[in-house]
Amino acid sequence: MTCFDRRDLGLLLLRLSAGGALAAHGAQKLFGWFGGGGLEGTGAAMESMGYSPGKASATAAGLAEAGGGTLLALGLATPAAGAAAAGAMAGAAAVHFPNGFFAQSGGFEYPATLGLAAVSLAVAGPGRLSLDHVLGDTVNRNWMVPAALGVSAAVTAVTIGARHNRLRKARQDEQEG
Repeated sequence: MTCFDRRDLGLLLLRLSAGGALAAHGAQKLFGWFGGGGLEGTGAAMESMGYSPGKASATAAGLAEAGGGTLLALGLATPAAGAAAAGAMAGAAAVHFPNGFFAQSGGFEYPATLGLAAVSLAVAGPGRLSLDHVLGDTVNRNWMVPAALGVSAAVTAVTIGARHNRLRKARQDEQEG
């Protein structure tokens, strides 16, 4: 009998792929790596998308993606990591939502998929091939899942709601002016 099974291997592969993609996107925002805009360029883009202040929004999104993605890949603090990454992806999906579902049309397919993968990992746990398991699941307790997802959902709802209000006001000002 082995110390892990195919479920553990599947969770490891999901963590590495989703976590790696999230971490790379966060590094684009924070450091300008992999062709990203860094905090300045991403901040300006975030501002134009209605997330204000732009640089603070870029920092928050970059930290949630890079930090959450790295922790997911490692299988460490999985509930918090998954919740942070899912929140960032919900914010990205809100930007792409008007373009429909498919990514080739600029839709929300990609951020929704990464966000749901992050939530799934938060709920399922990282498996035995993880740092959480090695550390006795001290930062991966069952009660942490709803707590982390609840906090992330609340912060994300406020953030997306504020963006929606800014965009609506800008449209009204444009129509009046």
